Amino acid sequence: MKFNKLTTWVLVALVAGVLVGYVCHTAFPAATAKEIASYFSALTEIFLHLVKMIIAPLVFATLVVGIASMGDAKSVGRVGAKALGWFVTASLISLMLGLLWANVFRPGDGTHLTLPDAGTATHLKTASLNFKDFIVGIFPKSIFEALSGNSVLQIVVFSLFFGFALCTVKSKTGDVIKSFFEELVHVMIRVTDYVMLLAPVGVFAAVAAAITVQGLGVLATYARFIASFYFALATLWLVLIGAGYIVLRKRVFTLLGMVKAPTLIAFFTASSEAAYPKTMEQLEKFGVKDEVTGFVLPMGYAFNLDGSMIYQAFAILFIAQVYGIEMSFATQLSMLLVLMISSKGMAGVSRASLVVVAATLPLFGLPEAALLLIMGIDVFLDMGRTATNVIGNSIATAAVAKWEGKLGEPKPDTDDLLADEAIPAEGADASATQGHPA
Repeated sequence: MKFNKLTTWVLVALVAGVLVGYVCHTAFPAATAKEIASYFSALTEIFLHLVKMIIAPLVFATLVVGIASMGDAKSVGRVGAKALGWFVTASLISLMLGLLWANVFRPGDGTHLTLPDAGTATHLKTASLNFKDFIVGIFPKSIFEALSGNSVLQIVVFSLFFGFALCTVKSKTGDVIKSFFEELVHVMIRVTDYVMLLAPVGVFAAVAAAITVQGLGVLATYARFIASFYFALATLWLVLIGAGYIVLRKRVFTLLGMVKAPTLIAFFTASSEAAYPKTMEQLEKFGVKDEVTGFVLPMGYAFNLDGSMIYQAFAILFIAQVYGIEMSFATQLSMLLVLMISSKGMAGVSRASLVVVAATLPLFGLPEAALLLIMGIDVFLDMGRTATNVIGNSIATAAVAKWEGKLGEPKPDTDDLLADEAIPAEGADASATQGHPA
């Protein structure tokens, strides 16, 4: 008899979270339900804090080892160029699919929603979103500040310098430093395993908190919008998988199976960070070399947010339809170009997709307050777009590895923690039931 896998426990946590949240929502008045939800949210925040604790040292150690293994700037530049080419193409396709399906389904027509006052505050810091600050913010003032703030791109920049410098140290000291970082990666992977044991708790608390406050009724009110958006996401998944199939062939389906656990974690916690360590671990098991994963995956978290991109285009057109404003093809094309540029400043911005939408709305004659129409259900939309981001970055990383000849054979995948450890039967030889030899 084996332990249930992480994926199974996450699904069990989802069902339990929905049930508990529904009971709390129906049994208590709104004020009490909101207070109860805050305690659920505290559990989710604890889990996310533990995940964030892992990310900085994991990215730093993996990337330093990767750069030192590549050995030269030419190889790094080639990998970066291929990754950025994929990211830009995927972003354009995501935006165009968002525009396409928002025009086909027109989810904002006939909704009869109460429009918010134009001056109502959304409390989103749209001023923090601009391309100049994004570019400047890539370069760290202090590596310690970057590490403490989990600024992934800043960590990547410092790691590049450190990795290249390590390549030039042709001495025993350099070998010792490289060995230290190699062992640090192994240790952080083990820490990841321990933290992921709490993933079902984080998922349960996140879902229970959302349902406790919102209830299930809000899903009925916005059913057409939510259903059409998830249909759009499904088509994007097909495009991403199709692109992956062209490069990886049938192995793309193996990859999808191996990243299902981090995808589910991302979906139910609505946090890409929560899935990052497990995604990196599963890509390694898939056969992607550490130097490619450590370089491409962090870049993807800033430049390849496919689910977020499709949401931004879809949400803006939905709001325009609710307001009865028709956008011409030329206007929609200009909106696509604006989103393509402005969204690159999303990295590190809280509630990034909403901030981008809020900053873009006034450019097309819509008040920023219109975002209040969808903020109440954003958590249910964020789940889908976050899971899509994980899938998109996983396929992109594997594809670049394939192009670079750095995709080996997959390792035996246990899928989840403790899946390969067996519980000894009574009276049986315990050594015969262990998944791995000592």
